[in-house]
Amino acid sequence: MSDQPTVRPYHRRDRDGVADVCVRTADNGGDSRHLYPDQQLMPTLFAAPYCHFEPELAFVLDDGRGGVGGYILGTADTERFVRDWRDRWLPLVADRYPAPERPPRTPTEEMIALLHRPERMILPELQPYPAHLHIDLLPEWQRRGYGRRLMHTFLTALHARGVPAVHLGMVTANTAARAFYDRLGFHPVAVPDPGPLTYLGRSTAVDAVDAAEAG
Repeated sequence: MSDQPTVRPYHRRDRDGVADVCVRTADNGGDSRHLYPDQQLMPTLFAAPYCHFEPELAFVLDDGRGGVGGYILGTADTERFVRDWRDRWLPLVADRYPAPERPPRTPTEEMIALLHRPERMILPELQPYPAHLHIDLLPEWQRRGYGRRLMHTFLTALHARGVPAVHLGMVTANTAARAFYDRLGFHPVAVPDPGPLTYLGRSTAVDAVDAAEAG
């Protein structure tokens, strides 16, 4: 095994590593364990369903020893993904995370409520951007070019499928993430009442990544 970090396709053996990165970056880019004691909750929302339904669109940063330092994952078709989530993902996880019977009172309950509302991902303003993604890197792997490599790999895979554009939703307060997306050519997509999120979109044409970075 090479001792050099590399971006490679996701394998099933990466499941725990991806989950760990998700947990350690889920609080506005930082460690979320103080907010969500159940360390399976955030991966159940933001990582595992993508690896389950579209593993061919999941890529990891291998730290050179088989560990996961970061990942990018997503779906080529948000509307189809939401149907799969409702029909096939929720039955797998609802025993552990039952649908709430009251308004959420804690961060954990807020996330469980989101889990049971996958239709929140479908917004008319995002239809021109049918794909969506999540990308996370542990702090020690940030600002070293690996996020750009992950994005380039993911966009190339989408473009090869004929997917024209992709979007993401990010916490508006995460200014470091916004600067990263701006450098890679993402632009704001206006969505009514977005709450704490900002929506960004861009073409899947990978040459735009290089042009944006060069600029």
